[in-house]
Parts: sequence; structure tokens; C-alpha cells
Amino acid sequence: MGHMDHATFGWLTPVLSYAMACTGAALGLRCTVRALAASGRSRRNWLLTAASAIGTGIWTMHFLAMLGFSVSGTDIRYDVPLTVLSLLVAMVVVGAGVFAVGYGRGRGRALFVGGLTTGLGVASMHYLGMAALRLHGEVTFDPVLVAVSVVIAVVAATAALWAALNIKSPKAVAVASLVMGGAVSSMHYTGMIAVGVRVAPSDDVLPGAAAMQFVFPLAVGLGSYLFLTSAFVALSPTAGEREASASAQRPVESAART
Repeated sequence: MGHMDHATFGWLTPVLSYAMACTGAALGLRCTVRALAASGRSRRNWLLTAASAIGTGIWTMHFLAMLGFSVSGTDIRYDVPLTVLSLLVAMVVVGAGVFAVGYGRGRGRALFVGGLTTGLGVASMHYLGMAALRLHGEVTFDPVLVAVSVVIAVVAATAALWAALNIKSPKAVAVASLVMGGAVSSMHYTGMIAVGVRVAPSDDVLPGAAAMQFVFPLAVGLGSYLFLTSAFVALSPTAGEREASASAQRPVESAART
């Protein structure tokens, strides 16, 4: 078995990946709260933004953490199509879960379906990302720890969506996002503990792209998207603020007409 190091750069990659998970969760939860207070096209747009934020956040978390992953005796490369597919799966499946909550009729049923779907989306993204791994040797998984990681993902997603349905305060959403970020990180590292690698040294050139060639630039781009979108959402007025502004303008307009 090859010696695996999950933090080649020390605490840098775990801390950065946790920050990305929290940022994606905070933005996704905030957008979901906005969606539940809206209707029609506005609700749909907020839910789409929430899905892209959560999906992007967990994908960026995973691959930033993977930048610190190394195995003695072999280089590591990533299959580009599978890596991109893992991002798309994260957004689509998480989106299905978020829309289940946003348009579900029964709150309990919507929360169950949404949490299960979103959690499976998180787990699918993780293991698709692991399937994209290319190295000299064989990768194996402990099925018990894999199951535990999936359960963590589902519980974390359900708790986050419950927070979106029941918590409206920005401070409470921030706390919920820290918890969700921790849960997503826990799911990731539980899944990584489940990994075993039997190294078969070889001089053959591995297919795929190195992390710094492909994964790192994409992660930086998606991280920038999260921060810019977070700024946009923070500056966008809520439905209550728009109503208050409209109410304040009515007396001014009436006075102007008289």
C-alpha cells in the first residue's frame, strides 16, 4: 500500500477547502431563503443561483482539498472529462434537491426529498471526482466508510435545507453555513480515509492533467464566482426592503401630485 498524505501543504488546503464549503453553503442558503420569499420567475432564479452556489462550493472544497493529496511512489493526474462531469452532477443533483424544497407542497416531504437528493449529489460529486484520479496503481475503498460518508452528506444537506426553511436571520444562516461547511469537509475526509492505494511503480506517462494545470485554475475561477455572487446577493435588496422602499415613495409621489 502506498503512503497517502492528505495535507501535503499542511493546514493550507484543509482551511481553504473549508472556507469554500462555507462560502458556497452561506450563499446557497441565503439564496434559498430569498427564493422562499419570492414567486414566479424570481423564485426560480434564486433557486438556480442557490444550486450553482452549493454545487460550486462543494466541488471547489473537494478539489482544493485534493491539491494536498499525494501518494508515495506515484504521480497523480486527473481525467478532465470526468472532473468536469463531477461539477455538472453536483450542480444538477443539488439543484433537484433545492427545487424540491422550493416548490414542495408538504414541508416535511419536501425536506426529506430535498435533503436526500442534495446529499446524494454531494456524495456523487465526491466519488466521481475520485473516479477521475489517475495514478500508477489501484485505488480501493472501504465500503463501510463509504456508506458513513454518504450518510454524513445526506444528514448535512437535510440540516442545511431545514435551516433554509426555518431560519431567516442572516446571522443564523451564517452559523448554519459554518456547520454545513464542517459537515461537507467531514464527509470529504471520511471518504478519503476510506481510500486505499496499491502502488505499482511504472515509468509510463499517466493520462490526464496535473492538479496545477487544470484543477487549481478551475477552482480559483469558481471560487471567484462564489465571492462575486456573494457580493451581488448581499447588495441586492430583499422583498421586505423593496416593499418598504415602495411604501416610503408612495407618500412622496402623492405629495408631488398635489
